[in-house]
Parts: sequence; C-alpha cells; structure tokens
Amino acid sequence: MNNIPTKLRKDLAEDPYYGICARSGTDCQGRITWEHCWIYAGRQIQEKWAIVPICEYHHLGKGMDKFVNQYISLCRATPEELKKYPRVDWEQEKKRCLFLIRKKYGENKKVFWISTERTVRA
Repeated sequence: MNNIPTKLRKDLAEDPYYGICARSGTDCQGRITWEHCWIYAGRQIQEKWAIVPICEYHHLGKGMDKFVNQYISLCRATPEELKKYPRVDWEQEKKRCLFLIRKKYGENKKVFWISTERTVRA
C-alpha cells in the first residue's frame, strides 16, 4: 500500500504512543508496525488517528483482528477529524466494530484489554 508521508511518519515516531502495541497485554510478539486501519475513496487515510501501532503478531500474524484495530482508531479520532470523511457514518462503523468484537470474544469479556488511557485522546 502507500507509504506514510514523511511529516506524518516523523510525527508518529516522536509520539510515545506509537512505540507500543495498542493491544499490549495480550500475546504481543515482534517489532511494532503501523497499521492503516481505514481506506476512503480507494486510498489509505493518512492521518494520525487512522494509523494504529501494532506488534507483528497483531498486524501480520494470527493475532490480526482488523475490527479491534479499527475500533481503537475510532476511539482516538475526534469528531472534527472524522468530519473530513463525510461519506462514512463513523458512529455506525464504531458500533459495527464493537458488535463484531463482542460476537467473536463474547459479550461479557471486558473488551478492552486495550488501555483506555492510550486509546482515547483528550
């Protein structure tokens, strides 16, 4: 897919959040990779909120779960950032991801082995 623009890559590299797997606390293995979670108008969204730091196991291995990664990215996005992409009902996408996560992992499992502190921006 597309390369991350130089300015954005530098910004991600300087942010401590992007040096740790967003799904840490589970079966993390390998180096950290940056996953583009969304495609809009046939292109990857090249914005910080749409890129999630994931270890190799959760990005390229058996631990890959796109819906979890997408949910993480939507939790990090601000309403202003999402307004740039008006053809997507982002609230519905967030509900869809959560539904699929609960369907796969069970209703009672605390969905989030994902740290809320690192997942949601103030």
